[in-house]
Amino acid sequence: MSSLSLTPKEEQEETLELEFNGVDRHEMRPLNDVWRDIQGCNDWEGLLDPMDSHLRREIIRYGEFSQACYDSFDFDPHSKYCGTCKYTGAHFFEKLDMADRGYKLSRYLYATSNINLPNFFQKSKMSSVWSQHANWMGYVAVADDEEEIRRLGRRDIVIAWRGTVTYLEWLHDLKDILHPAHFSEDPSIKIESGFYDLYTQKENSCLFCTYSAREQVLAEIKRLTDIYKEENLSITVTGHSLGPRVGNLKFKERCDELEIKVLRVVNVHDKVPLVPGIFANEKFRHQKYIEEAMSFPWSYAHVGVELALDHTHSPFLKPTKDVCCAHNLEAHLHLLDGYHGPGRGFQSTTNRDVALINKSSDFLKSEYDVPPCWWQDHNKGMVRTSDGRWVLPERPRIEAHHPDTAHHLEQVLKVAKSKVEAL
Repeated sequence: MSSLSLTPKEEQEETLELEFNGVDRHEMRPLNDVWRDIQGCNDWEGLLDPMDSHLRREIIRYGEFSQACYDSFDFDPHSKYCGTCKYTGAHFFEKLDMADRGYKLSRYLYATSNINLPNFFQKSKMSSVWSQHANWMGYVAVADDEEEIRRLGRRDIVIAWRGTVTYLEWLHDLKDILHPAHFSEDPSIKIESGFYDLYTQKENSCLFCTYSAREQVLAEIKRLTDIYKEENLSITVTGHSLGPRVGNLKFKERCDELEIKVLRVVNVHDKVPLVPGIFANEKFRHQKYIEEAMSFPWSYAHVGVELALDHTHSPFLKPTKDVCCAHNLEAHLHLLDGYHGPGRGFQSTTNRDVALINKSSDFLKSEYDVPPCWWQDHNKGMVRTSDGRWVLPERPRIEAHHPDTAHHLEQVLKVAKSKVEAL
């Protein structure tokens, strides 16, 4: 499945000429010299048209951190570990062929499955399960390789979230009524209530959900920033399928006030980024009025800068009306590999293996002889014992939370409270 032999016939017959008006200054400088621009300090101005090579590689790299959530998630309902990560933290990147990335896993993130999003969470059909309430949602990792830290120009902390493994079914479960976010004292700042529950609810009877997903993230970031407080740090959040319109216009404005930098990579044929907010969104010029004067409960706005891709521009992909293909993360990463800017032809840059497109889809043209949905667990985790029997082995005990989680969460909440009182 080497990508070296997978050259489209269309590319063999004609040469795609990419016309650039000179070489961008970032192309001539190492990443550690321009990383703040690449991370969005200037809202990616001048880096998307034409596409900056540093930015392309970094988006793909962070996208692969998110893809790791899908590749390691146990969604087999016949497994008693359904709803958790297949690998222990110590071997997480090794098992995913990502040991050379220069990051170590810091902690896993969980959310309670007690909320009204039944298709988002995976439940085991077996009587003996690892947890009745929790689902694994992602992880926090930190750059620990000195060479990688030098390349990046700082020590990077990554928060990676998974999306749904049942593709678009979760859209039908979203409670699209807005809910006060409680991220500040302003009750008019609201987010979609399904996302709010996913992020903030907890279950005290479950070891993995005694802290909400929000509390887990806050405590871990506080722990890591305390450890590396003398160093240059960045915090990067990456994910997929959780980036539709999340909150109202007030939420967007609050993110802008906090100077949170968001780059949304979308396929123009993907319907997920269009919801919620069908009736009132950022394209509706009277949105501010209906939110403030009418308290309209279905008003949503996108946050950040959009990078729009089009899968019909790739000569590797076949025409399809399958909405799951248009939403597929590996397809997005493939499109990023060949994207150079609006109106410029598709040309692979990083030589990313196109066989990856078909890991969980049937999107690649048949002429490349890559079977659909080829990403499989070897024997579904079953192993043969010395007496010749096939069994599902016990997995090592999963750590729920660091023992000092409560301490670091308390420190975060103290800082937040003092800032509110100072206003």
